[in-house]
Amino acid sequence: MESFKVVIVEDVKLELKGTEQIFRNEIPEAEIIGTAQNETELWRLLNSNLPDLVLLDLGLGGSTTVGVDICRTLRKRYPQVHVLIFTGEILNEKLWVDVLDAGADGICLKSGELLTKNEVMSVMDGKKLVFNQPILEKILQRFRQSVLNDTKRQEAFLDYDIDEYDERLLRHLALGYTKDMIANLRTMPFGVKSIEKRQNDLVARLFGSERTGINATRLVTRAFELRILDIDNLEADEN
Repeated sequence: MESFKVVIVEDVKLELKGTEQIFRNEIPEAEIIGTAQNETELWRLLNSNLPDLVLLDLGLGGSTTVGVDICRTLRKRYPQVHVLIFTGEILNEKLWVDVLDAGADGICLKSGELLTKNEVMSVMDGKKLVFNQPILEKILQRFRQSVLNDTKRQEAFLDYDIDEYDERLLRHLALGYTKDMIANLRTMPFGVKSIEKRQNDLVARLFGSERTGINATRLVTRAFELRILDIDNLEADEN
């Protein structure tokens, strides 16, 4: 591959030295044309010499959000410049989502195998959503848990014979709706008496012989335990 220009944004000198060493040893095609410890230094660099790639740390000067702002501005001012995040923010998953939304081409975490030639070249080849092994493992873990939760939910719907009206009733009870309010929903074509009957039937299905003292709160809690309700998708139907 032809040589390309790189600017590294990193405010910790020891980590900057290590990153420069990675480029020298593993990615000889990369020409480091400058480094910056903060946003001001970065814009000054870019005004004089535009790189092909900015390797951007997220946490600069004690802030965890400045890197996201820099990435967003880079995308607006210099859309042709690739942005690869190289960050020690290994637990702040919300920050990863924010910087991807801001236009980053990929994220490499400063753990495990760190930064390799493969990620840098993938970004330079125009690929999006480039990640190194540590973040891929975290993404896979979240994906696996999401799939398992969805499977448990599907099994619960079958095992307890839950239909769309059961789910709707449980969901609105969880949102604090009274039976009268639920009966007034356009998506719930039942009167209050029918809703009460359906709720009692749900108690029988979800609790079996243990039916004494089961109120709406315990019923909803049981629905969450069985994954019938998804707390991340708990929204009311439109009236």
